[in-house]
Amino acid sequence: QVQLVESGGDLVQAGGSLRLSCAASGTIFRINHMGWYRQAPGEQRELVAHITSDGSIYYTDSVKGRFTISRDNAKNTVYLQMNSLKPEDTAVYYCHAMMRTIGRSGDYWGQGTQVTVSS
Repeated sequence: QVQLVESGGDLVQAGGSLRLSCAASGTIFRINHMGWYRQAPGEQRELVAHITSDGSIYYTDSVKGRFTISRDNAKNTVYLQMNSLKPEDTAVYYCHAMMRTIGRSGDYWGQGTQVTVSS
């Protein structure tokens, strides 16, 4: 069974840092891009950052200069280093991957990890 397992969410004060991790497990033939989305209460899910298999990176404007996405292809793991956190970063963060697996090719999602930034 292919799954994405996230960790690292927590409660932190404004200005603090957190590091999220997401590991893909199961029979995986190829991972194209991996990334992070977030969803705040009452808001739509938004793309935060993603990284392709060749290392191309995208960030949404609100996190540029504060968040860093990275990837360990050998471990099928993606990370999101979040610095200078703001209360508006509070959300459930979801890992996403486009993968080709033994069962199918397409989108996979993690279960979500809560990030809460207090002012």
